[in-house]
Amino acid sequence: MPLIPEEPQIHESAQGPRVAPATGRTAPTPRPVPGPRSAATPRPGRPGPGPARPAPPAQRPHPTAGQSQAARSESRSVPQIQLIPASAGGALDAADEAVDLLLDSGRAPGDILVLTTGEHHPWAAHELSFGEAAYWAQHEAGEDVFFAGAEGADRVQARPVVIVAVNGAADDAAARALLLAQKRAGTLLIVCGDPQQINTVLGVGV
Repeated sequence: MPLIPEEPQIHESAQGPRVAPATGRTAPTPRPVPGPRSAATPRPGRPGPGPARPAPPAQRPHPTAGQSQAARSESRSVPQIQLIPASAGGALDAADEAVDLLLDSGRAPGDILVLTTGEHHPWAAHELSFGEAAYWAQHEAGEDVFFAGAEGADRVQARPVVIVAVNGAADDAAARALLLAQKRAGTLLIVCGDPQQINTVLGVGV
């Protein structure tokens, strides 16, 4: 039998690489490389410079202790001066009457100091008989009316009311007692004695 030539068979050729179908994803965008940060660019997350704070108020200069003490001394009122005319022999009685009037008006006994320019007040003479220590202790306690002589006027402390009985001669001791009493009196100075003699010492009409 005659040979029938075989028809060439077509074989499927090997397929090449398949291209994957395109999906919805796009190619990634290249990230920018950060450059140097500008000094004017604020750092993220930190607030920028706020408004300028107001300057603190200027402090006033405080006066020193010496200045304040001097101001207090100048502002301290001069005590009122009252004159009770009396002779040298009646000055003690006039001083006692002044003490009684002050106590009756409500003045505390410890506010009153009585100075004598001549002989001591009977109370002072009695208390001094027990010794000067006990005598001056009563003055420092400040609980009662205190009587002192002109020779001890430098030792007395200030009290609101000072009464001076000019029951002695107008000597230097009496003058010092009057001037010191004017400094020791806080609000009131009462002088019992000769008006002309007192005006000569104090230098003012009272």
